[in-house]
Amino acid sequence: MSNYKTVFFTLGILQIILGIFMLIPLIVQFFYNEIDSSFFGASIVTIIFGILFFLSNLDHNKKLNLQQAFLLTALSWLSVAIFGSLPFVFSSVEFSFTNAFFESMSGITTTGSTIISNLEVMPKGILLWRAILQWLGGIGIIVMAITLMPIMNVGGMQLFKISNTDSSEKILPKSKEIALRLIYIYSCLTLLCAFSYNILGMSVFDSLTHSMTTIATGGFSNYNESIGFFNSFSIEVSAMIFIILGSLPFIAYIKFLNGNKKIFFSDIQIKTFLKIILFSIAILSIYLSINSSTELHLSSVFFNVISILTGTGYVNAQFDNWGGFPLVLFLCLMFIGGCAGSTTCGIKIFRIQILYSFISNQLKKIIYPKGVFVLKYDQSPVDNKFTASIISFIYMYLVIFFFITTLLSLTGLDFVTAISGAATSISNVGPGLGSIIGPNGNFSSLPDVSKWILTLGMILGRLELFAILVLFLPSFWRN
Repeated sequence: MSNYKTVFFTLGILQIILGIFMLIPLIVQFFYNEIDSSFFGASIVTIIFGILFFLSNLDHNKKLNLQQAFLLTALSWLSVAIFGSLPFVFSSVEFSFTNAFFESMSGITTTGSTIISNLEVMPKGILLWRAILQWLGGIGIIVMAITLMPIMNVGGMQLFKISNTDSSEKILPKSKEIALRLIYIYSCLTLLCAFSYNILGMSVFDSLTHSMTTIATGGFSNYNESIGFFNSFSIEVSAMIFIILGSLPFIAYIKFLNGNKKIFFSDIQIKTFLKIILFSIAILSIYLSINSSTELHLSSVFFNVISILTGTGYVNAQFDNWGGFPLVLFLCLMFIGGCAGSTTCGIKIFRIQILYSFISNQLKKIIYPKGVFVLKYDQSPVDNKFTASIISFIYMYLVIFFFITTLLSLTGLDFVTAISGAATSISNVGPGLGSIIGPNGNFSSLPDVSKWILTLGMILGRLELFAILVLFLPSFWRN
């Protein structure tokens, strides 16, 4: 295992950081007179394991090859989910390990699905820890998507390599500096969101926790009714703004700070993302105005379209009652997701764009057999291996979705719960569809085996599928 010392050394650092973050809810426990040993005990256990990994691998060579990069990526998220479940296990609330691990994995992958049926009576420390997990997961996926995934050539993410010869990329600093800038931007957006929520009527605690889950597009709330609990149009508008900000490629923020003031208007991914939002809102509003027997609230359409597309999972209305078409539309939006290099998941906008261009080119070749058509993305030619990687990703995404749906059906779940549960796990959205896991439901009543299947879908979706699947290929480990 000497070849993997750098992997375990890094895991040790991550566990120490996670253990330190576990001490933060102690402040809330003291303030609300809810002091127990759950977070302190979980923190000590996590830090001890982290120190053991750290000290036993001090002689690592400080370099990662491709195999180690994939292994580190998978083990990082898995270990954080395992140790992140300890505060739930040690708490006064009776969490089974299955439920604790499900809640932790849902948090760190920013999925937002919950097994807690009555959030209003949960200890404040538990509510804060759920928010912290999503906040850490959000910044983790941004740093990984921009600095590590392109190097690993996962699902076409190599299109976003930092070390690009294009002149527009020369303003970007090196990876470590980029990671620090990303954390700075992410933290500033979180504080701005918290301040906005607070001045619009949320308590300090609610504004803090909801700001963390908003920027992370995670969707954990302190209330069963989610954002709808506050019944505030201004809070919902603020949430939509910051959800969109969290769904934009964070590399665009760095480019903006480095002088490219037009990046948010010129980036092809951002423009398509906003077009999909507007188109979905328009078509759903028209449908509801014609077919809905109840009064149409346009704000509910705006809010739920943005929340579902970005995988946030906040809700402010029972969209289960809107009819069949909205449910199908939301299911499609779950798959699309937001921009690459953001906190969102799903297939991602850039893959949808390249797939569209690829299909368009194939049709042109049928019509003009002798024509030469070059596939381009943002005015730059796209290599065939990138296209193949993206098509393979989308194919595997759909195959795994149907596979998870089948497994969930075998556990006894009805069709709507199984298919929406599979979609919400692999797309890291949060609520599913139907009466059980719908916008006002939760996952507590599902069989334990269903919860484990869903946690597998969460980590597969969060790590772009191939980062996990490749570890099971014997040929990958052969030198």
